[in-house]
Amino acid sequence: MAAKLRKGDKVVVLAGKDKGKQGTIAQVMPKDGKAVVDGINMAIRHQRQTQNAQGGRQPKAMPIDLSNLALLDKNGKATRVGFRMDGDKKVRFAKTTGDVIDA
Repeated sequence: MAAKLRKGDKVVVLAGKDKGKQGTIAQVMPKDGKAVVDGINMAIRHQRQTQNAQGGRQPKAMPIDLSNLALLDKNGKATRVGFRMDGDKKVRFAKTTGDVIDA
């Protein structure tokens, strides 16, 4: 199945503690149905000090379920994603505006 949300997409959180926040997808895990979004779903992780890195409490973006994310269209509104054929190429498009997402 084709991916509706991909790395680099600008998304908004629909549910959870970060509802309404926006960010960019850093990593997608299709097998788990989750994605890591920069600055969203942050948790504190304790890091041991090494010769190369300072130790301490480090904030880390944790995975969030794909069902709790929606793509932002050019107007800054949450939209669903559809697929259509553009010539001989399959492209994603925003359902609200009808604009092609990846050219």
